[in-house]
Amino acid sequence: MTWKYLIEGPWIVFVVYWAVGALKTRRTERTESFASRYGILFIEIAGFVLLFSDEAEIGILGHRFIPRTFALGVVGVVLTWAGIAVALWARWHLGQYWSARITIKEDHKLIRTGPYARLRHPIYSGLDLAAIGSALAIDRWRCVVGVCLIILGYWIKARREERMLTAQFGVEFQEHCRHTGFLFPRLG
Repeated sequence: MTWKYLIEGPWIVFVVYWAVGALKTRRTERTESFASRYGILFIEIAGFVLLFSDEAEIGILGHRFIPRTFALGVVGVVLTWAGIAVALWARWHLGQYWSARITIKEDHKLIRTGPYARLRHPIYSGLDLAAIGSALAIDRWRCVVGVCLIILGYWIKARREERMLTAQFGVEFQEHCRHTGFLFPRLG
């Protein structure tokens, strides 16, 4: 059984929600540079192409990376849905301050509700979790490489975002950092 079809649904929901949500954001006051944006975007797109494109199954990239079991397929599907749910929940809490680019919006506020109470970058964390789940469900080496690129892209983006948030919010953001995890929740 191929699990790929069971993981496409949450990704489609994610893309639709993102497209609709992008229509209702505040005006941008400050944004990252062109080179910064498209360097990260290139890494992320390469990761998603490897994750989802059967055309990328060249050589070892087309081989399974773990023994196929029904339980592992279920875990992959559940992680995909859970990751997308976290990303959507975080996007909802950002509301009009969201942007696909690293930006500071007009009258920007530091969001500390919902998943932002435990994580500084829950959208990226959710998408990383969904990518890991998708890789487990699809079960190809290309997916492992794709997930590594996706995580790297979001890690770089999160680091750059933190520099901009520190410049904007100073001590308030530093205090937020002490109580939240970067890409993994701080439990204590």
